[in-house]
Amino acid sequence: MKNISEQSVVCPHCGHNIRITLDASAGSQEFYDDCPACCHAIHLTMEVDELHKTINLFVDADDEQIF
Repeated sequence: MKNISEQSVVCPHCGHNIRITLDASAGSQEFYDDCPACCHAIHLTMEVDELHKTINLFVDADDEQIF
């Protein structure tokens, strides 16, 4: 599996398309990135599936998280 990839995501606040670089070498991660258009924080959850050699990326606004 390629450890570094680039993914296009849509900002959940304003709908702006953003290119995100993902580094899967450290396994599954949870992180935030700011939208360059509206400056709101975007919550990203990256799940690395080594068995199927896939990366799943979940995007939501910080206020949409379910605990």
